[in-house]
Amino acid sequence: MILVTGASGNLGSATLAALRVGGAAATGGSRTPGEGTRHLDFDDRTSLDLTGVSTLVLISAGYAEDDQVVGRHTALVDAAVRDGVGHVVYTSVTMAGDHLGFAPAHRATERLVRASGLPWTILRNGLYAELFGGLLMWADDGVESPFANGALAAVAREDLAHAAAAVAANPARHRERVYDLVGTPITAGQVADRLGVPHRTIGLGEYRRRLLDETPGLLPFQPPMLLSIATGIRHGFLDGTAPDLTELLGRPVSDPLAKAVAAASAARPEADL
Repeated sequence: MILVTGASGNLGSATLAALRVGGAAATGGSRTPGEGTRHLDFDDRTSLDLTGVSTLVLISAGYAEDDQVVGRHTALVDAAVRDGVGHVVYTSVTMAGDHLGFAPAHRATERLVRASGLPWTILRNGLYAELFGGLLMWADDGVESPFANGALAAVAREDLAHAAAAVAANPARHRERVYDLVGTPITAGQVADRLGVPHRTIGLGEYRRRLLDETPGLLPFQPPMLLSIATGIRHGFLDGTAPDLTELLGRPVSDPLAKAVAAASAARPEADL
């Protein structure tokens, strides 16, 4: 049995769906389980029952401060060792992502997985094209961003889900492999051109101010995380490509620009439509 954590989230649910479409015996785990998934709460070790799981797809529980994230992952890896899981597939962050504010929790988890003694595969995921489009900010006459002319080797979330499913369905073939799953570089200017609107660059200081003063609902760790993405793209740290994703998928990657345009369009204020 393959178990995918974070089955209520976007990547986890898409990975589970891809496995089931492919005919794999798979289930999901979540703190808010739905039909056909099991209760799995990283903050409650008594819920971490992985008996009967042959392959564990550990979707990063990154929605927290780093120490909490690593603590959650440690609990799950400990449970995997205890319950005899046969293989762990971990969704990390791209090799170029060491400049990002949330990279340390990923790299620490990679160490945990490698040191567990279990067979493992690490998927170093690029940043979502959907995220890139969603981070563009609509102004009266177009879109604004802190990305300047920097490019992001963005990836469609669905492609990452299908790659994770391909690995989980045949884990022995990918034992002790690290894959860098990045896509085709795109820019904010290209997204704006597709939308038929101008793009204006704002400074990182102004972006910080907007995050802190004009973006209600952000948790304390999120503004520095988003700023690290902005400066990483702006200064060219996240535009490198690699063939791993295409090879795992066995097909060309989805067009990240189209995904980013759709996300930006969906975020457009209704008054501007």
